[in-house]
Amino acid sequence: MRLLAALATLLLIAGFATGASAHAALIAVEPASGSMLASAPKAVELRFNEVVTPGAILLIDGAGLARDDARVNAAGETISVVMPSDLPQGTAVVSYRVISEDGHPVSGSVIFSIGTPTATRPPVTADGRLNALIWLARIGLYLGLFVGVGGVFFARWIALSMIGMTVPRVALTIGVPCAMASLGALGLDLLGLPPAALATMGPWKIAFATSAGPALLVAIAAMLLALMALRSAWYARALAIIAFVGVGLSLAMTGHAATAPPEALTRPAIFLHGLGVTIWIGALAPLVALVSKPTSATLPVVNRFSRIAALAVAGLALTGLALAIVQLDKPAALVETRYGFILSIKLVFVTGLLALAALNRFRLTPALAGGQNATPALKRSILLEGPIALAILAAVAGWRFTPPPRTIVPETPLAVHIHTDKAMFQVLVSPGKAGVDDFVLQLMTGDAAPLSAKEVTLALSLPERGIEPIERAASRGPDGYWHVRKVELPFAGRWHLRIDALVTDFEKITLEDDLEVAPP
Repeated sequence: MRLLAALATLLLIAGFATGASAHAALIAVEPASGSMLASAPKAVELRFNEVVTPGAILLIDGAGLARDDARVNAAGETISVVMPSDLPQGTAVVSYRVISEDGHPVSGSVIFSIGTPTATRPPVTADGRLNALIWLARIGLYLGLFVGVGGVFFARWIALSMIGMTVPRVALTIGVPCAMASLGALGLDLLGLPPAALATMGPWKIAFATSAGPALLVAIAAMLLALMALRSAWYARALAIIAFVGVGLSLAMTGHAATAPPEALTRPAIFLHGLGVTIWIGALAPLVALVSKPTSATLPVVNRFSRIAALAVAGLALTGLALAIVQLDKPAALVETRYGFILSIKLVFVTGLLALAALNRFRLTPALAGGQNATPALKRSILLEGPIALAILAAVAGWRFTPPPRTIVPETPLAVHIHTDKAMFQVLVSPGKAGVDDFVLQLMTGDAAPLSAKEVTLALSLPERGIEPIERAASRGPDGYWHVRKVELPFAGRWHLRIDALVTDFEKITLEDDLEVAPP
């Protein structure tokens, strides 16, 4: 175990040499999405909560044409898209796909209108086939790491026998190409390219530039070393333990959980969690082979693994709890978010695995030691663990498509600025989508001084659908702004906004403008 400790320390130092990172989120846009502009902006600036790398940036102008003459500049957390000088009037769209430091893509669109709005809409970039490829490749990678490397580790360090290596060998054979497929699919996803682009260098180059690139290389190296450890050679045990540590390292180098702050906690937790999963899942196929044809060595191996598995399960529980607390941010996220839903499914399957493990540990293994014919029951129990473990890996692979709740930043409100010589009204609409919205009104004079009002009324209409003005009285909040909460906007579209401010009993200021309400 001294060798394991030394290797783990060395590899962890190498893995933790990367900088701090987390899942990126857009926190500000200038001009705000939905803005109505008299002239084209010089640039559209996107500000994120961390440093990002530009992936695919697409500009569609008011005529509906995709432009290739928009210049993209990146400076830390800000991406600036410099607009062409001949941008026509109409509704333009900036579609962005950037890469966060945990190697995941973050995408969205910014819509603004120059003069009269047109029917331009954000491009549809989601590709179900690519998502399916990413998901399946991730499952194959997990099979190679946990079933393949874990099986070889079990054989070389726990069973001291090469019985039952067919399944781990097949898993490793699947895992290596799946790791390569994961890398290529990641590049396609980051750049928003079709599968045919795999024949070019672009997707591979950008995938290697993310933290996922080196992590997948470590995973591939671990699986190749495990394949070499299947041979009867004097160095086989050393290769098996290096591959084993490599599994934990590859997981700790990238991903939502590994890059969550504080990394001094999350990276070691992921490392140990990965090793625990490898010990547990990797032992299943060899154990089935051992109990299928029991010998005098079967019982000592089962007892040895039972003791090690108890420590592995305890480690899994502690590290899993710590990571869940960090990722969920609050208990309600377990039922309110997709990430929490996937975690809930995982916990259900893990509970089933723990129940079977407890049955094996406290009933079937002692019965086997007592000379009872518990071998068939033990084999059935271990066989049942296999598909449950596969279901867990399939569920966990789904985390690739949903950010953890800790990274979810409230959406930037839709901003509308109405300015005349007499008054200025600043309106924030949150979330600015069809459904239920909150309005915050800031009233100022034409010189930007606070404007006192006795009453304020908000009126909203949607002429294109024949919806007449919906009037709501605003209430003054302790922050000095006027609030209208829970306004029902049933449709997306160009809503007409009117604000009536009663300044005195004899004077009322009315300002009007339009706002583009996005689909839900």
